[in-house]
Amino acid sequence: MSSDLLQSAEHREFRAAVAAFADAEIAPHAERWDREHHFPLEAVRKMGAMGLFGLNAPEAYGGSGDFTSLCIAIEELGRADQSVGITLEAGVGLGINPIAAFGTDEQKARWLPDLIAGRALAGFGLTEAEAGSDAGATRTRAELVDGEWVINGGKQFITNSGTPITSVVTVTARTGTREDGRAELSTIMVPSGTPGFTVEPAYRKLGWYASDTHPLTFTDARVSEDHLLGTRGRGFAQFLATLDDGRVAISALALGCIRACRDLAVAHAGQRTTFGVPIGAKQGVAFQLADLDAMAHTAHTLVYSAARMKDAGADAAAFKRAAAITKLQTTEMAVTATRIATQVFGGYGFMEEYPVARFYRDAKILEIGEGTSEVQRLLIARGLGLPVE
Repeated sequence: MSSDLLQSAEHREFRAAVAAFADAEIAPHAERWDREHHFPLEAVRKMGAMGLFGLNAPEAYGGSGDFTSLCIAIEELGRADQSVGITLEAGVGLGINPIAAFGTDEQKARWLPDLIAGRALAGFGLTEAEAGSDAGATRTRAELVDGEWVINGGKQFITNSGTPITSVVTVTARTGTREDGRAELSTIMVPSGTPGFTVEPAYRKLGWYASDTHPLTFTDARVSEDHLLGTRGRGFAQFLATLDDGRVAISALALGCIRACRDLAVAHAGQRTTFGVPIGAKQGVAFQLADLDAMAHTAHTLVYSAARMKDAGADAAAFKRAAAITKLQTTEMAVTATRIATQVFGGYGFMEEYPVARFYRDAKILEIGEGTSEVQRLLIARGLGLPVE
């Protein structure tokens, strides 16, 4: 597969730079970070110095406004370590993008410079115990009292919410009732350290051990009225728009996973011998490796076709459909790719010192985060005009 498909010379040069960084600064440490559940703050700061957090941000605040470049960076980092890849993806897609898209000039000036420079991270608090795919079931409430939002409730599975450099978490909350009787949802920015805002202990997860993920609790947490992000009551529409970009970015992370599995499995199949020949000489193995290469090529085409649509300002409905298709296909292929790679490695693939074991654990969440496979199928079906629920 040609890695420059659908990309310019500038993108190819940028890819080479990020790949070199990932090989030198991420890959050698990924096993240790995973084993120690260590959030790689030092690597995040280096990523910030490279400008990776500003790739999709407004140029006025130090960004470059190029979604394709962001996908390239996530892919190459994810090829080395999925935890580092998701740290960038969530830091931009869920941290920076909502502020850049819906924030006031004052909010942007306060938060974006440090976030874009990688000196700070932001989280996005959407998911709750009974409100994930069904975001309308949100129970967290925010009441406007004497010029302050008083927030009560809880969030779970929130990435980048408890790092040493997390500066703010944007949360969705019920702020009233609409005329049709449904909940009015708004998004409110809650700075780290706000009294009543508690970052609970980190989760014990199946994978992404080096990624920061926490439940959050709000007990009469108070922020000024001007911490409302965007228009009151438009929180639902705002996070849906945010998720469309995020689904393509998650797909870039899945592509990095597929590429890693292919490359690791091909190298192992050329070295491991049985009955006097490399196992790659056996059709049973070689055909599986061919499948991995086909997956990598297909995922690459999907990701960068969708990214090009985004950069070209494609129709919102067309991009939503492309994002859903891309996420569905790439993330399910990534899970399959890790199974194939682990099988090629045999017993070695079950050992944690081999990277395929880490990729195997890390891949499953790709089918869940930022919209499950079932949600993607629902969106695609509705795009066909089907009244599916």
